[in-house]
Amino acid sequence: MEKLRSAPAATAQREYRVEELAEAAGITTRTLRFYRERKLLQPPRKEGRIAWYGEAHLARLRVIAELLERGHTLGGIAELIGAGESGRDVAELIGLEAAIVAPWSDETPVDLDWDELKAAFGDQLTEANTAESVAQGWITVREDGITHISRRLMDATTALVAEGVPLSVVLEASRRTQEHVDAIAELFVGLVREHLLGALADDRPLPPGEAAHLTEQILRVRPLARTVADAQFALALDRRVHAEYDEVLRRRRQDGGEDAGGSEDAGGAGGV
Repeated sequence: MEKLRSAPAATAQREYRVEELAEAAGITTRTLRFYRERKLLQPPRKEGRIAWYGEAHLARLRVIAELLERGHTLGGIAELIGAGESGRDVAELIGLEAAIVAPWSDETPVDLDWDELKAAFGDQLTEANTAESVAQGWITVREDGITHISRRLMDATTALVAEGVPLSVVLEASRRTQEHVDAIAELFVGLVREHLLGALADDRPLPPGEAAHLTEQILRVRPLARTVADAQFALALDRRVHAEYDEVLRRRRQDGGEDAGGSEDAGGAGGV
């Protein structure tokens, strides 16, 4: 019987006084009261003159701290919290935002000083080529060198130049490629916007659990975008390379036939 009586106490959530809640959340009691005044924190449970706060209040304070770190204003946080019935709903909205705006690439920046760049590009390290790289968003120029947004792209550029492709030509191909991939990205973003995130365009609050559901969908779809793009590009290369090679063979056969014909004509004239 003793165990039965003590079981509910073991599962009861902890409650905090104002000072205890502020300490657990890592804020001052003044800040906590300010949040209460701004309606950012739900009312506590009152017992006489004592205000008791629970785990939901602590969760809400942690959500507020996370939103502030992400650059949200207190006014914006109040609107976001108003869109949900609980701290859990707000946390789900934060998770959805993080899934949407998190980097879709895993590129690693690389720093190079001017001596390294000179060794890689020689006389092709011109102001025009540097300006074009900046315009495309690939590099930022520092006093002692540059930072390239992608080590893989930088390595590919230096390798192409080492093979004899002029840097200006590589940058022109990069610019034209960027235009095409931007269009592909817009197609995919439109697909996600129309078929997955349409509910976000409504002014109505999301149903309970919908933000978490959308987050799971986004996380599943993210790698599919790269898979489709990689597969399509590889197949396009196959088509273009085969077509180009067939054209080269056709021209060689045509040129060979013309040369052979010309020799026969010359031989016949000599015989006369």
